[in-house]
Amino acid sequence: MRVLRTTFLLVALTLFLMIVGGAIGGRNGMTIALGIAICTNAFAYFFSDKIALASSRAQPVTREQLPRLYAVMERLAAKVNIPVPKLYVVPDEAPNAFATGRNPRHASVAVTQGLLELMNDDELEGVIAHELSHVRNYDILISSIAATLAGAITWIAHWGLWFGGGDGEDRERGGIIVQIALMILAPLAAMLLQLALSRQREYAADATGARMVGNQFGLMSALQKLGAYNQRIPTTAISPSTSSLCIVKPMFGGGGISSLFSTHPPLEKRIEALREMTVVPNR
Repeated sequence: MRVLRTTFLLVALTLFLMIVGGAIGGRNGMTIALGIAICTNAFAYFFSDKIALASSRAQPVTREQLPRLYAVMERLAAKVNIPVPKLYVVPDEAPNAFATGRNPRHASVAVTQGLLELMNDDELEGVIAHELSHVRNYDILISSIAATLAGAITWIAHWGLWFGGGDGEDRERGGIIVQIALMILAPLAAMLLQLALSRQREYAADATGARMVGNQFGLMSALQKLGAYNQRIPTTAISPSTSSLCIVKPMFGGGGISSLFSTHPPLEKRIEALREMTVVPNR
């Protein structure tokens, strides 16, 4: 069911991109939109992981440098029968972590220096299990494609009136008012679809991670710490474009209405959902 919901959202984003292109630029606009969808999906498939790691200044680490991190990662990866991802450390005092990569064989997990210093062994295991859940479920690829499609929709909507797309008949049929409305509403609709996808993935990764470990308590404690520290320590390394991949939203500014459009569900709701779980460990 989760796969079907995800497929529906990604197809909806692609179709919406084509509809926006068609409404703004007629048949030519729809063709251009389809081309953009293909190109952005291909770009996300091959390069999203490299961009996320480079933009956060993540550095690869060896088993000799961080035996504690490798021990946790290797144990959990073996438990769910996936390759051990490449491990990176982000030079940032704000505690956080993210996973990236198009599939389990091309996956990377990055943790900040602040997270390594803050978490005890049970909490670190909960965080790594959460990130491995994203890897195992192909969440990173899906999120990257959704982000690039949403960006393409925004780009087409913003520059639609300058395409010169469509003939005079197309423009008369669409109407300038409809085109302006699409320029305003299309990016908002694309963002809401992307947020719906991202938020459901966080809940699913929490639940899968708890089952992977065998209990939810380490992850619950980790989320409580992450929430408290990320309200006080602003990130110095993770970029806004990478923040949707993180286990908790990094601190970039105030809350208020911005929390309505957050890529992450409220931490209180995530912790409550974990507290109410009956965990049956993965075997």
